[in-house]
Amino acid sequence: SGKLHTAAMRTIAVRGASIARQILPVRNARRELIAVVAMDAYWLAYERHRRRSKVFQDALRQFAAAFLRGEVRGGRGLRPFGERDGVMYVRADRHIGYMSGISQSVYRRLVYRDSLVGRRVTELDTVDHEMVTQVLNEGRCLERQDEQDGLTWIRRALPVIGSSVTLWRSIGRRLHPGRALPARARGVFILIHDATQALQAQLELESKMAMLREVHHRVKNNLQVVASLMRLQARRALGEETKAVLEESVNRILSVAVVHEFLSSDAGGTINVREVARRIVGQLQQGLIDPSKQMRLTVSGPAIWLPAERATQCALVINELVQNAIQHGIGERRRGEVVVEFIDHGDSVSIIVADDGQGLPEGFELESDSNLGLSIVKSMVERDLKGEFELQSAGGTRAIVRFDKPTVGGM
Repeated sequence: SGKLHTAAMRTIAVRGASIARQILPVRNARRELIAVVAMDAYWLAYERHRRRSKVFQDALRQFAAAFLRGEVRGGRGLRPFGERDGVMYVRADRHIGYMSGISQSVYRRLVYRDSLVGRRVTELDTVDHEMVTQVLNEGRCLERQDEQDGLTWIRRALPVIGSSVTLWRSIGRRLHPGRALPARARGVFILIHDATQALQAQLELESKMAMLREVHHRVKNNLQVVASLMRLQARRALGEETKAVLEESVNRILSVAVVHEFLSSDAGGTINVREVARRIVGQLQQGLIDPSKQMRLTVSGPAIWLPAERATQCALVINELVQNAIQHGIGERRRGEVVVEFIDHGDSVSIIVADDGQGLPEGFELESDSNLGLSIVKSMVERDLKGEFELQSAGGTRAIVRFDKPTVGGM
């Protein structure tokens, strides 16, 4: 229907604070109740609002009604409103009907010392008149960013569509069925704030992030160069043991390079470890497995986002466990499968690397029988990830790593 029937204002207590609550029913064209909107405000803020200009209160009430009728268009692309926004209301006759204290302070900085209430917006040497005209003509929200006097101003203009418009639109529908008659704005709210410092800070942050991404890109390239040199050395090595040690070291270096590759494209600080695992598995598939063998390496589970340091530790752990599964679990077999599985427990994470090989030797003890790779895993899990590591033998070998997620801002 477009009409709002407000319930009596009530005072409720929420966590010891006095809250003013108003309930607004939302009805469809058949007058059926389809939703309820609860508007809460601290009682002090509610009282302050009651003492504001009647022009402002009426305009705000009309805007809220139009919003609930679905007649406010173009709002999705607007930046969020903030407490530092100055508010100005301009009527359809282009006269300024209301200005908040913040708005008055803003326009004083734009050399308008006297009160602007009652003056025409056309008298201002700003973009306000242009925005008001466009919003009144189109009946939709608008946002602009402009430079003036060395400062950057962000303005958002919102159409205020009065309830009386609904009556004429209803009559218009009866006279012209099938024709969509647009709602016309009776005024415009303009919200303005000085975004100079925020934009400068954003530019500085983007510059630092770009520099950080470049650093990670160069680290990745340097690690790949080192890995290439070690791979060449491995090919020339005479002893099989020396060659194996060099090849394992190459894979460790490349697993760290994968993390820096992700950081070079997004230096935001968190990395999807599942995608890191997929990249490592792909590298090991190409570097360790004879193409003639039917070996299947897969990664499953949800995306796990961790800080860069944790992601690097997980990359090394995954590399060692997958490499160990290929070399010792599958061994000389012509076919086999290795699965890397991620499990998100909410506050903690499990990484499981399982193969369908022979399983652990009888009497195997992790403390005493581990090779270098498993020793590295045990050390990193317990010392760096502060987690637990265990091996299980049942239809193959299952290596299970469990650790808690870091707290917000933690590493």
